[in-house]
Amino acid sequence: MKNIIGTKVGMMQVFDVNGKQLAATVVSCEPNQVLEVKKNGNIKVGYLDVEKAQRKSKAYIGIFKKNGYTPKEFIKEFKNTENYKVGDFITVDAFEKGQYVDVQGTTKGHGFTGAIKRWNFKVGPLAHGAGYPHRYQGSVAFGRGGSQAQRVPKGKKMSGHYGHETVTIQNLIVLEVMKARNLILLLGAIPGPAGSVVTIKTSVKFPTKKTEYKIITKEIKEEILKENENLEDKEALHKANEQAEAAAAEAAKKEAAAKQAEAAARAKEKEAAEKAAASEAKTANK
Repeated sequence: MKNIIGTKVGMMQVFDVNGKQLAATVVSCEPNQVLEVKKNGNIKVGYLDVEKAQRKSKAYIGIFKKNGYTPKEFIKEFKNTENYKVGDFITVDAFEKGQYVDVQGTTKGHGFTGAIKRWNFKVGPLAHGAGYPHRYQGSVAFGRGGSQAQRVPKGKKMSGHYGHETVTIQNLIVLEVMKARNLILLLGAIPGPAGSVVTIKTSVKFPTKKTEYKIITKEIKEEILKENENLEDKEALHKANEQAEAAAAEAAKKEAAAKQAEAAARAKEKEAAEKAAASEAKTANK
């Protein structure tokens, strides 16, 4: 299983070669450095260089001092399935176009909210005669009365902190891997606001499955334009060939007409000479 830490840049729309519009998320993944290989085989990976590790424990800072590495803002532990060594870098080319991945992130925090916003409860009547509690959630007790109705059950959906939870979105497709810019383009949305840190890992359910989308990139645009130019050139060449063929046919027609006229003139001259010879013979006989 491959893993990489990145930052959510934002969302955009792209189009495939068939003209279908796709919602895509851009994730920036600077090279992740392997800081430590643990005895159990797991690796500790650091992401985003910082000048000084502030508000970090001595154990945290000790990882960097041990190997002389630049302090990192984030450290996560992954299973070492690719036999990485200390000092190696994990880059975006660990993932392939069309691959299925799972993305883990922290959702947007909404603070303390009521039950209606937090759990999508129904709003009370909004008319003036309905009384004050338009957005109250109602009774939180349970049971038929007596001692049973005098307590709130555990796990009751009530008002409280909404959002800022760790969520994993499964089976997202990698649309494009841009190695030169350290970017990964994913099909669909991922948790968290723009600028939040996310973890991309190989899909648990479909580790080998691939579904490729041929989206219109700069290179494909250039190819399409080139094809159109070639098509225009072909059409122009075809038109020029047709014109040349028509001109050649017209010239051949004129040449044939000239030859026919020349042959007719010769025949007339021959006929005139024969008539003159015949008249001379008649005169000589008299």
